[in-house]
Amino acid sequence: MEHLTKESFQEKVHDYINNKEWKFLGDLPCIIDFYADWCGPCRMVAPVLEELAEEYKDKINIYKVNTEEQQELAAAFGIRSIPSILFCPQNEQPQMSAGALSKDQFKEVIEDILIKK
Repeated sequence: MEHLTKESFQEKVHDYINNKEWKFLGDLPCIIDFYADWCGPCRMVAPVLEELAEEYKDKINIYKVNTEEQQELAAAFGIRSIPSILFCPQNEQPQMSAGALSKDQFKEVIEDILIKK
C-alpha cells in the first residue's frame, strides 16, 4: 500500500492540474483512502485495506492520501469528511464513498466496479 503525494497522484492516478476531464492513468484499478492519523474510523479502515491489498495483489492498487499533509490534493477532490474512499475503475468515472466501510462492503465494490468478472 503506497502513500501518495500530489505529484505521485498526478503520475499514477489522474493529472488533475493539467486535465480537467477525468483520465485514469493507472495500470490497474485502484482504491484511494483519504485519511488523517487522528481519525478513529480511518484507523479502523487501515488494516482492512492492508488485508485487501494482499488479497487483490496484481488486480488492484490501494493508495492512501494523508489529508493533513496533502491538503491541496484533498481540496481538489472536495474531501470534507474522512475517511473518504475513491474507487477508480480502469475505463469509467471514479466513485467516492464517505465513511468507513466493512471488509465485505469493500469486496463488493471491488468485485462489482473495479474488477468486474
